[in-house]
Amino acid sequence: MADKSKKNVFQRIGQTFKEVRQELKKSVWPSKEKLRNTSAVVLTVIVFFAVFLSIIAIGGRWILDKVNFYDEVEPSVTAATEVTAAPVETVMAEDVLDLSETEVIEEAAETEAAESEA
Repeated sequence: MADKSKKNVFQRIGQTFKEVRQELKKSVWPSKEKLRNTSAVVLTVIVFFAVFLSIIAIGGRWILDKVNFYDEVEPSVTAATEVTAAPVETVMAEDVLDLSETEVIEEAAETEAAESEA
């Protein structure tokens, strides 16, 4: 432990790389044939599951299409939506400040009546 404190940073890094190299020499590495066969098995399994999951996704989408899961519901047209769908006249802020609430309501009613007559 005392000799570790005497070594500088670069010596400790060099010692670490030496130890790593020694451990890697102790490892048993597969032959080229074994590596090739193992890689082929892994790639085959990956391709199989990619195809399998794609078929499941396409089948699920087909089932959801058959039960009309993705169809949009069109809102029903009522009298209230027809009134709100009419174009609205723009009112300036100064005009609103000059009018009382009853005058604004009366003007809106007159405008709606004029539009319905036309």
